[in-house]
Amino acid sequence: MSYLMKGVKCCSPVNQMQKVTGTLFKAHILKNILGVNEQKLKISRASSRLSSEKANSYNYVIVGAGSAGCVLANRLTEDPLSTVLLLEAGPKDTLLGSKRLMWKIHMPAALTYNLCDEKYNWYYHTTSQKHMDNRIMYWPRGRVWGGSSSLNAMVYIRGHAEDYNRWSREGAIGWDYEYCLPYFKKAQTHELGPDQYRGGNGPLYVSRGKTNHPLHHAFLEATQQAGYPFTGDMNGYQQEGFGWMDMTVHQGKSWSTASAYLRPAISRPNLSVAEKTLVTKILFQGTKSIGVEYVKNGQRKKAFASKEVILSGGAINSPQLLMLSGIGNADDLKKLGIPVVCHLPGVGQNLQDHLELYVQQKCTKPITLYNAQKPANMVRIGLEWLWKFTGEGATAHLESGGFIRSEPGVPHPDIQFHFLPSQVIDHGRVASTMEAYQVHVGPMRSTSVGWLKLKSTDPNDHPIIEPNYMSTERDICEFRQCVKLAREIFAQKAFEKFRGPEIQPGNHVQSDKEIDAFVRQKADSAYHPSCTCKMGQLSDSTAVVDPQTKVIGVENLRVVDASIMPSVVSGNLNAPTIMIAEKAADIIKGLPSLQEKNVPVYKPKTLETQR
Repeated sequence: MSYLMKGVKCCSPVNQMQKVTGTLFKAHILKNILGVNEQKLKISRASSRLSSEKANSYNYVIVGAGSAGCVLANRLTEDPLSTVLLLEAGPKDTLLGSKRLMWKIHMPAALTYNLCDEKYNWYYHTTSQKHMDNRIMYWPRGRVWGGSSSLNAMVYIRGHAEDYNRWSREGAIGWDYEYCLPYFKKAQTHELGPDQYRGGNGPLYVSRGKTNHPLHHAFLEATQQAGYPFTGDMNGYQQEGFGWMDMTVHQGKSWSTASAYLRPAISRPNLSVAEKTLVTKILFQGTKSIGVEYVKNGQRKKAFASKEVILSGGAINSPQLLMLSGIGNADDLKKLGIPVVCHLPGVGQNLQDHLELYVQQKCTKPITLYNAQKPANMVRIGLEWLWKFTGEGATAHLESGGFIRSEPGVPHPDIQFHFLPSQVIDHGRVASTMEAYQVHVGPMRSTSVGWLKLKSTDPNDHPIIEPNYMSTERDICEFRQCVKLAREIFAQKAFEKFRGPEIQPGNHVQSDKEIDAFVRQKADSAYHPSCTCKMGQLSDSTAVVDPQTKVIGVENLRVVDASIMPSVVSGNLNAPTIMIAEKAADIIKGLPSLQEKNVPVYKPKTLETQR
């Protein structure tokens, strides 16, 4: 009975009223508590986001630790108050801190190994080239500390003074030769010492070949027999002629920008470097760049820049990242569903490159590098290099070369030669088959211009690369001339005691029509893609950056690499790219440009003759 009485008591109207009131009061208190907690949670989340952003915030974020990015990382952290984050898609160029364990990158003679796989290489390919028998061309690009300066043939060539004067006329005001030469010198320590053209105190060591190979001597003698001048420094007063090449080799090791610029700066507390990190997007607030999004170890992360984001990914990656981030041709971006930040139709356009081919001759004496490529000898050469950094492994063997004009009326050289006492087949991906020597030859200022575009919105997808090679009559005529002039040099008396039958093009290739067909079948990229984010004036609708390297139409964003060249220079691109970064570093720091006026440059006595 007692439990019934309790039940009746609990259900009385007064008690019921008290229970309801109590419940409402508790609910009100709980709501207030929850509201306060929710507010605290929001504040805590915002504060942790802010502290995370602060922890991940730098003055400058540089995308790409290649030829330009390493220079910028070093120069911008010279100021201890400037913080820099350098992001590289590829790995470090050392293993356990050792260069020897990464001999494929640091042994000069091993350079073709990295062209054979994707480990340190973006391994790009072009579209099918309709003017070259529909061939798909292979484009290696460095994806490692040092970028392509860790994969290249170590040839140090600046181009001609008139290339930079032309840039100025094309809208890159302040990039004339007199403003560029001091930065070439600032970057360089030449083993022959400083002079009016060479640097003597820079981080980039430049040397001459040491092999003294008889075939290099025969080549230089043959060029003089053919009527061309010898030049003591093709990066100095006189580019025109033939001579000994400068190389970025130091104490028997390949001297990339990672070695020259990044490693000396790596211990600075204001420099952070992340490798194996793919930047997927530039972050914007309106049209102001505030940082980047990137993927590392499968995780998506953000890094913020209080001053600037600087793209140094090169002529393919920089325009690709701009387009992925909404900067480019608005119509193309809309088709892919990318929100447009800034309509800049020049992004990815104006693509320029150098093509080259090999004229190859059998050698009648066993003095080429053919024997060195036999397994037992390779082991011996490799061991000597690993022990002392000396011997045949300590050079890239491209020790002689030169520049000439293709025909009368051409104001400065437009054809380049590199001589090699060996035979290269398919970018070095196929082993040499005989004692042979070759000359690499190609035009320097081709008139064919291409483009690149996004294939998709996936940053891992390579863009569509359309160089549009050999699409003009002038380019066809120039290449025909390249073959004829190279053959003429190889026919000189200096080669008599070495000359066997011609391997390539071969004696059956004689008429212009046959030479043109050979060029279509065998010419290949010299690995000099450039000009896809060209520098110019705001009035130029095809310009992407202004002469201060700032991306037009947005804030706090720059591009500093070979993509900003208004037009390709007459030579290899590594030295000019390093110069661009040295000069850009001063611009970013707000320093006045270095300048050297009235430095003499050779001009031919007459343009009525070709030589």
